[in-house]
Parts: sequence; C-alpha cells; structure tokens
Amino acid sequence: MLHLDPDATRAALEWRPLIEALRTMFRDGCESPVRHHHDFQVPGEADGTLLLMPAWVPGRYLGTKLATVVPGNGARGLPAVMASYLLNDARTGEMVAMIDGGELTARRTAAASALAADYLARQDARHLLVVGTGRLSRNLAAAHASVRPLSRVAVWGRDPEKARAVAEEIAGELDILAQPADNLEEAVRDADIVSCATLSEAPLVQGAWLKPGSHLDLVGAFKPTMRESDDEAVSRARVFVDTREGATKEAGDIVQALTSGALAEDGIEADLFDLTRGTHAVLRQADDITLFKSVGAALEDLAAAILAFETASARTGQSTSSRILPVM
Repeated sequence: MLHLDPDATRAALEWRPLIEALRTMFRDGCESPVRHHHDFQVPGEADGTLLLMPAWVPGRYLGTKLATVVPGNGARGLPAVMASYLLNDARTGEMVAMIDGGELTARRTAAASALAADYLARQDARHLLVVGTGRLSRNLAAAHASVRPLSRVAVWGRDPEKARAVAEEIAGELDILAQPADNLEEAVRDADIVSCATLSEAPLVQGAWLKPGSHLDLVGAFKPTMRESDDEAVSRARVFVDTREGATKEAGDIVQALTSGALAEDGIEADLFDLTRGTHAVLRQADDITLFKSVGAALEDLAAAILAFETASARTGQSTSSRILPVM
C-alpha cells in the first residue's frame, strides 16, 4: 500500500493533468452518493463539520474521504480543512493507498475552479483577484494560471498581513505580479476573474461591483447558511455549478438565492457534467458575467486520488495497469 504525505500528494497532482483527470471523470461519470455532513461542537467557538465522501468506479477503484472543517483553526495557525483519503481496489476491497486529504482537497478544489474557468472565463482574462488567505488561495492562483495567461494577481483578506504574505508566495511560485488589495470593492471592479475561498457567513462580493465580462468563482460557503456573494451577483450572472444536486442543497450562494427568488432552479444553466460532455454550449458574449459555484463532490476526490496513486506508482515502478482509469 502506498502512503502519500502532503509533499508526495502535491508532487503527484500537477495542475494540467489534474484538471484533465477531472474533465474525464465528469465526462465519464462514476458512482458518487451525496456526501454526508454532520456538525460537531467545539467548545467556545463555532461548530466544526465532519464530511464523509464516498465514490467508486465499478471494477476499478473505490475511495472515501473523511474530512473535518473547523473555522476556529485559523486562530491556531492550522488549516480549517483537514482530511484523509482511503483508496481501495473496487474488485477486492483491498486498500491500495492512503493519501493526504488536505492537500488532495485543496488541489482538486482549485482544479475544479480552473476547469470551470476553462469553459466560462473570457479567453483574454488576465487579472485574477483571490478573496481569502487560506490554503486554497495559493492553489487557486496556480490553477487559474494554468488555464489563462494571467499577468497579475491581487489578494484580499480580512488580515492585511496575511494577504501580503500570500501575495508574496504567489509572486514567487508563479513568477507573476501579485499584490495585496486594500479595498475589496475596488479590487473586484478591476478584476477579470474573482475567486473566493472563505468561510464567510455573509456576502463579501456585491453584484454591483462586477464588471461586464468578468467571471466569479465561488469556492467557500459550503453550507446553506454561508454565503460569499449577494443576490445581485447571482441575478446579474449566468450561473453554473459543479453539480446541480450538491449546489441546490448545500451551496449557500445558490440555496439562498433560490429562496429569495433571485434565482430560479432552471436559471442554473449547466453543471460540470453538462460542460464536459458537450451537452451545453456556453456561447459566451463579451459582456456576459459568469458565476461558478462549487461545493465539492466525491467524484472530484476520486479522480484526484486515482491520478495521485497511479502517478506515484509509476514513479516507484509499481504496476497499476489492471485498474488504470484513462486520463485524456
């Protein structure tokens, strides 16, 4: 059995192969029940959340992610999301890999946003704004840069020092101009792509700030009570999601807009199944504002886990030919 720690997981999940692995899995499909989530008390602070996410490709692989989200971890200097991923042979039940779930989650989440942007963002998008300073902020910048030739990145966070530190890391990693943003409204008005990854309970991005032709990528707000955008952002945009089933039940930006009437359920144009299978053509106009809301799906974890396992196995000379899931 392979054990992939964070560094090994990161090394096995390069951006372009990972984005293509997600594209293939959404196109071909797998068995993935809606995830289970349970709140648990953390004395003296906000509740944590336990997530259980199974998925399988019959006869090939079966995987389960066990994840926790603890909002108070930021004050401890710890990631809000921690997870482990167990990958099994779906024919025998044998465990073949234990993969660091935090790194896998961060990279597959950012890759899903980049996959959506590949269909939805303007080809000439050059300026990315990242809202949030957690682990995902750096991953989102790198993933978006792999599908659009970004020339600059701005980073906004509630803590200016954290925003400055993240911007410096992005600049060093991507060799690109990256700076902290002091004013969120001004930064949103200037950006071609706005990518939000926060644990906000209330809207941060106002629809009135979005410039024509921009793309809004909403990654946080994974519960119905959470939200990163307001009703105007949803009503002004062409709306897309990772999965309809998950977004309409769990994504606060979608659930609350449906409740208020700012969005009708048939106003969700497509999900990643539709986009990757070619059953929905975006036909983007220059001034269209697009909005992509993800809540995450076990399918994405499984695609990333298979890629990580097979890439790491190939590098160590282990054979996985009988279980290989084609990646295009």
